[in-house]
Amino acid sequence: MRILLFTGKGGVGKSTLAAATACRSAAAGHRTLVLSTDAAHSLADALDVPATAEPTEAAPNLWVQHVDAQERFERSWRDIQGYLLSVLDVAGVDPVAAEELTVIPGAEEVLALLEVRAQARTGEWHVLVVDCAPTAETLRLLALPEALGWYMTRVLPVERRVVKALKPVLTRAAGVPMPGDSVFDAIERLHAELDDVRTVLTGPDTSVRLVLTPEAVVLAEARRAYTFLTLFGYSVDSAVVNRVFPEGGADEWRAAWVEAQRRVLDDAADSFAGLDLRTSLYRPSEPVGREELLDLARTVYADTDPLACGAERVPLEVRSTEGGLVLAMPLPLADRDDVRLARKGDELVVGVGSYRRLLTLPSGVARRRVAGARVHQGELQVRFADTSMDEESP
Repeated sequence: MRILLFTGKGGVGKSTLAAATACRSAAAGHRTLVLSTDAAHSLADALDVPATAEPTEAAPNLWVQHVDAQERFERSWRDIQGYLLSVLDVAGVDPVAAEELTVIPGAEEVLALLEVRAQARTGEWHVLVVDCAPTAETLRLLALPEALGWYMTRVLPVERRVVKALKPVLTRAAGVPMPGDSVFDAIERLHAELDDVRTVLTGPDTSVRLVLTPEAVVLAEARRAYTFLTLFGYSVDSAVVNRVFPEGGADEWRAAWVEAQRRVLDDAADSFAGLDLRTSLYRPSEPVGREELLDLARTVYADTDPLACGAERVPLEVRSTEGGLVLAMPLPLADRDDVRLARKGDELVVGVGSYRRLLTLPSGVARRRVAGARVHQGELQVRFADTSMDEESP
């Protein structure tokens, strides 16, 4: 099964390009579902068809779905929210206010990813095209499963044992109900589902496609997204520059825009070297409906397969060198000053900007001392000395 995730800054046309790609896939005979996890839900407008929270047939081989984030939130969060409401009730918090306090900002969008995972696991589709939320929201969503995994493996088991052993005492002393097995089970179930989301979205048949317009500010955000997505192990295989002014026959005003866009296009070619970089000309009217979307797809993909992977995935790897072992991970477009490293036992914390990833070191590397690190040709290289940390102890 092929999965394509489209993301980009709000307003760049990612929903339209996701819909166009889905139409092209369906026209080629692939059973295709295009769904939106973006709260704005523009897919139905682009396709000019109605859409619901369930897959709705829009054309031969093509179904469309607007994920109901609220319904997904209530289904996955119900047991956890029930416990939190009971605590706030004992504390005397107004029920209406308590309802608001137990809704985590952004949780609905996070849990919308569970629907992507559910559709991917049905085996019903050949192709799944996902119109994601704008870039910043998408990055937060895709970083969550791994961050939650750290809590689940290190904190929750201890917390569960402590609460189970001390529940009677804590309940009497604090006067607040302690979480029962159903709450912990709900948390573990939610984690397992989100962990499977990550498995699906980092699999070999899944790619992210960045959509941008030829503007310096938009390109800067797309560059950051490329770096951060790669940091968390997501494969970016192409970038589509949308709404490019055609050259020739332009008046002075449009000629200035053409020149400004040309400079950004040159920067984009440098920024996304190695990716499949495509462009889409600014059309005289907004493409709406299947036929116009198919025409848009023809201009973007020409005679190539829109489902093909445009770039080879470069894995995290450990290399043997004369000076020891080197842990290498792709980190495109990152500058040395942007990257922060910290060692915590068997883990290496890699930070870029406001995002950070915890990497559990392989056993052969974990016992060695970090001897140095550098960012070189789009890759973070962390060098580990031949001597172990135990050998260096006095």
